Amino acid sequence: MPRKLAAMAVMSVIGIAGTSAAAPTAAESAAEVSWGECPKDVVTAAAPSKLDCATVPVPLDYADPASGEIKIMISRLASKKPAKRRGILLLNPGGPGGSGLAFPGFLVARGMPVSVTDSYDVIGMDTRGIGHSAPVSCGFTGKGPYVGNLPPYAVDDAAVLKQAKVVKGVAEQCAKKDRDDRLRHLTTANTARDLDRIRAALGERKASFLGLSYGTALGAAYASMFPERSDRVVLDSNIGDTHLDPDGLRRYALGMEQTFPDFAKWAAQRHGSYGLGRTPQEVRATYFKIAERLDKQPVPGLDGALFRNSMFAILYNKTLYTSAAQLWQTLLTGGNPPDDQPDLSSYDNSWTVFLAVTCNDVNWPEDVNTYRRAVAQDRKRYPLYGAAAANITPCAYWPHEPAEPPVKLTDEGPANILLVQNERDVPTPHRGGEMFREKLGDRARLVSVDAAGHGAYLLGGNACAWNVATSYLVDGRMPQHDISCPAS
Repeated sequence: MPRKLAAMAVMSVIGIAGTSAAAPTAAESAAEVSWGECPKDVVTAAAPSKLDCATVPVPLDYADPASGEIKIMISRLASKKPAKRRGILLLNPGGPGGSGLAFPGFLVARGMPVSVTDSYDVIGMDTRGIGHSAPVSCGFTGKGPYVGNLPPYAVDDAAVLKQAKVVKGVAEQCAKKDRDDRLRHLTTANTARDLDRIRAALGERKASFLGLSYGTALGAAYASMFPERSDRVVLDSNIGDTHLDPDGLRRYALGMEQTFPDFAKWAAQRHGSYGLGRTPQEVRATYFKIAERLDKQPVPGLDGALFRNSMFAILYNKTLYTSAAQLWQTLLTGGNPPDDQPDLSSYDNSWTVFLAVTCNDVNWPEDVNTYRRAVAQDRKRYPLYGAAAANITPCAYWPHEPAEPPVKLTDEGPANILLVQNERDVPTPHRGGEMFREKLGDRARLVSVDAAGHGAYLLGGNACAWNVATSYLVDGRMPQHDISCPAS
């Protein structure tokens, strides 16, 4: 369980480049889109919703369109009320590296109101490099020292140097496997350009957008590169910019410090059941006790770094709290958790896309000493997770330099961006929503939700957040001011 949780966490984390001036203009004439049956894996994942699928050709390299094309597969949950249909609602579930073809069906299963699905053709997609859209691979097997893209906790300075050797090998492996030279073209800016090609291919003058987690970076990039083509934009669990950089990664530790107290309070209230501490402070002390013990004496399938990554993943959703309590209780009573060693090879594509987009979007520091200093600082500043979030990643040794600057968020354009943000969120702390609000200015309004977890609209349960976001998508009611939603 711990290894799988830690590895899967990167699928929900945020993780982005280009400027509106440099962005090529997509053709305005609608290409012919031939809708047909979706691949079997999409049909199964979207059930009981029934989706149509199609492909849209886009340039692999927008700077040199004649160099070749790739095909982006999209899905459609068509509006059943053509008279009420406003247009298209493009979706992105996050990542980067999350498959989105079945996402319309997933959101319907999570309660997407009929008023929304009547108002739009809801469009999912596998963005470039993912799944059915020219997939890429670094050849990750899920075995060995590199398991997922969340950096491991560096218990001391020597651990940073050790990790540097691991991630250098990962970057070299990705370069070796990149036989078609596709990795360099996986950026947020290029994906935003793909969105505009899809909009044009569907014959729409504008496109609405709903993005979660990293999807907020993509949506913000699209709204900044193509402001007049963006319609109603809802960004849920905002990362703070159009890209993930070292500062963004280090905010994971801030998010864990802000979110852990919710779990600690929950566990303290159930001390009679699990014995993890009578007060939140005692539960926090138990966390360090277990982690430090595992640093020195790992048990089969679990060391201190993996324990911390597992907790990072568990704090995404309160429904996982019982999993954490059971794990802690097992460890405290001298038992070992199941050494399940799940097959993680299926995450190769997702991990590869996460790395490619993250490393291509910005120029990461290449000097290992930069990461050594950051780890030492954040180990003290954010004791729960700081020495993990600040640790070195393969981006330090990535074979490609950014092809263009990151997309700059602009406050010039329509006031059409609704930001929805839980106050306590592990990978995207509330500060990310504040940063978007500051950079987008009067184009945006921020809905702050008194809740813990990753995802506020549809993935969260707050009535206020749901009502505000739904009203905006359906009726265009943008709040006049920022809103604070009480717990519900």
